[in-house]
Amino acid sequence: MARQSAGAPRRRAIAIASSSGDEAGLFARRERDRAYRSAHAEVIAAKARIWREANKDHIREARRRWKEANRERSRELNRESMRRAAARRRRLADIRHKARERSAQWKRQHPEHVREYKKRWVEDNRDKVREYYRRYHATHRDEVNARAAARRDADPEKAKRARKQWADRNKDRLAELQREYRRDPEKYRAVLDANSAAKRLARRLERAGLPPKRVHRSTAADRRANDRAAEGYFVSPDTSERVRQVTEFTEALTAHVLKNGARMREFAEAYVVTRERMGLPTMDAEKVVYARAVEFVTDRMRRVDHVTSRDVAAAVRSAKATYADHERRQQYVALGEAVKAYLRRHHAGLSARAVAVNRARVQAGQPRTPVGMTIARIAIAEASRQVPVDRLRAGDLRSLGDHALGWSELLIASAYDPATCTAARSRSHVQRL
Repeated sequence: MARQSAGAPRRRAIAIASSSGDEAGLFARRERDRAYRSAHAEVIAAKARIWREANKDHIREARRRWKEANRERSRELNRESMRRAAARRRRLADIRHKARERSAQWKRQHPEHVREYKKRWVEDNRDKVREYYRRYHATHRDEVNARAAARRDADPEKAKRARKQWADRNKDRLAELQREYRRDPEKYRAVLDANSAAKRLARRLERAGLPPKRVHRSTAADRRANDRAAEGYFVSPDTSERVRQVTEFTEALTAHVLKNGARMREFAEAYVVTRERMGLPTMDAEKVVYARAVEFVTDRMRRVDHVTSRDVAAAVRSAKATYADHERRQQYVALGEAVKAYLRRHHAGLSARAVAVNRARVQAGQPRTPVGMTIARIAIAEASRQVPVDRLRAGDLRSLGDHALGWSELLIASAYDPATCTAARSRSHVQRL
């Protein structure tokens, strides 16, 4: 027992010494492996990449088996990886934000340097700038065109000067564009035909003694402004109610003026005379008529909250035009009836007067005129003194002259051959009015 107890410490010392030697050898091997990996990192990475490429299925299956066997550990590693990735993204975002702030602060402190740098970079990279502009314009064509149109609309005079300066600088390019435009025969022929038609119309109007055609050319800026105004008007939620109120107001005002126009005018004229007699400032009777009509219609409408002053003015203009046309038609009918009555009453005397007129024309060296035409002119002139004709137009008088010529010819024919011109035929021609 004494020997055994004396030999145990020695064995333990030998075991400790051997284990220390193994640990030293293991540490040495690890250091050699680490040094080898550091010296041959590229070779090892290439071999590992080749192996992974050749064993994708094996790696995928091994990972799947490990995740199934170590589900909790896999989830823990995944969470740690996500936390590290989120922290890395926040750190990089914070670094970029601070860098941008430093750059912006430096640019604010050195604007001249920034301007010179940008100018120098653009001059050194013309091709890149053109390519950037081309790609941006291709991607954002509508936005670029809209901004350019807004700039032109904001200052049309500046845009006009810029176009003129470009044309002066690029005369060859402009001539090439014009040649390219005229190269299409159909388009060029359409332009020539339109110009010829406009010139023919101007010559016809000049020969007829009429004023030239007045055409207001609307620019693209005007058309865009009109489109914006129309869109704002029709998109408004109050448009339908406003249109209803304006339409109802216009119709009611027109109906009231047509029904009570004469009586309202008499009142307005008496009101104006009374004001003059009292020494008050004079007023236009027509303004009094329509002011009272607007007040009358407004008081009797259910709602007029969407009707503006411009709408009232437009309604008054419409009522004036309608009432003037109504008066014109009434005067046309009254003059026609007066001409027919005058022809029936004085047809014998009119024939004698027509013969006398032609005799006087011959003595004056002028050509004769048809008897029926002379009778019609005399009848219209005499009838015009009996009825008001201030609302009639030249076209109305010409149309009435044609009717009067037909009536006078019927009267002349009935005087020579009464059997062939019955009362029914006379009435049919009289009703042409």
